[in-house]
Amino acid sequence: MKKSSTDLIYYGLVYFITCLAILVTLYPFLYVVSVSFSSVSAIDKQQVFLYPVDFTISGYKMVLQYKELWVSFYNTVWYTVVGTTLNIVATCLAAFPLSRSHFFLRRKLNFFIAFTMYFSGGLIPLYMLLTTLGLYNTRWVMVVPVLVITFNVMICRSAFEGIPKEIFESASIDGANDITMLFRLAVPIVKPTLAVLTLYYAVFHWNNFFSALLYLGNQELQPLQIFLRRVLIMASPEIMQRMGGATSTGALAVSSLQVRYVSIVVSILPIIMIYPFIQRYFVKGITLGAVKG
Repeated sequence: MKKSSTDLIYYGLVYFITCLAILVTLYPFLYVVSVSFSSVSAIDKQQVFLYPVDFTISGYKMVLQYKELWVSFYNTVWYTVVGTTLNIVATCLAAFPLSRSHFFLRRKLNFFIAFTMYFSGGLIPLYMLLTTLGLYNTRWVMVVPVLVITFNVMICRSAFEGIPKEIFESASIDGANDITMLFRLAVPIVKPTLAVLTLYYAVFHWNNFFSALLYLGNQELQPLQIFLRRVLIMASPEIMQRMGGATSTGALAVSSLQVRYVSIVVSILPIIMIYPFIQRYFVKGITLGAVKG
């Protein structure tokens, strides 16, 4: 069909706004990467705009030899892998009964779960509770309090509700119990939704900064985001010297701006590498179980 002039103007505006949004969001990332691979002299002379100038990996060599980086990196990987695994299991166990129409507590539990989205006990009571339970300064304080996120449970519940009831009725006639129907039938069917929830949980754990700031005083347990905070906000000659180790003079010679940008790239690289493998599930997983019509 031939488009009218109004349609052409509309589509032109849409494409222009889309390209502008891509530039606004993509350029800062490209600039950070370019600075991280550029030489100190090029950075000092402000010659870096879009691509690396005088390509070098000296900044990466300096940052990656810092022991605390690897300790915090390991902690973040542990929190992300263990936390996301437990999150997905707990979310499925919570969402599946709520999706079953014959579950007698379905309405009441749905109300109480939705209630927690808008009201909470507050930060101080939560801190006192976690301290009383002995979770302070332990790895589990980063996992247990966020074991289930209400919004994700509701998404998973909607996905389970979209499965035809006949499938469960047939499985029940064959002697399958609820656990079998959950893990053998429901979970494989809603796999796209679970892939998206896995991404949500993984990104949340990877970027979880506030909980670590409150509940983890031991540096040996702190995640990568706390390390990144010290580099970005609290960067000082002392930190630069510690990064340099035996070659502290070389560390001080490297621009603090470059060190900050290298740390940013190192912290976001794993998520960027994982995302393409589950991207194909993203749109399908979000729309699965949504209201159609």
